[in-house]
Amino acid sequence: MAKTKKENFIYASGKRKAASARVRLFKGTGETQVNGVPIAEYFAGDVSKSIWGKPFELTDSWGKYYATVKVVGGGKGGQVEAVANALAKALVLVDSKSYKSSLRKAGLLTRDAR
Repeated sequence: MAKTKKENFIYASGKRKAASARVRLFKGTGETQVNGVPIAEYFAGDVSKSIWGKPFELTDSWGKYYATVKVVGGGKGGQVEAVANALAKALVLVDSKSYKSSLRKAGLLTRDAR
């Protein structure tokens, strides 16, 4: 059995409708990937970028963190919102005092189960 390198990361999960996203948030610079594909390719378009990028935008943490995401179920719309929910939850685990209130006001910490 091969040994794997254990890296420091924050784990969080998010859901929207039938979609479920699991996020590992790493400190530093890197490319955020969804199911092994760069996030900008998996969720193409400006509207999708504004949804999944909102947690980073509200917390002013662009370039400070990157993530690996596994997402299953639902359609692309539900998946992108599940990813945003999971990213927001992971950022709150990083710094609850600074980030929680702005993310809560934006509605990113609440699951929309419709």
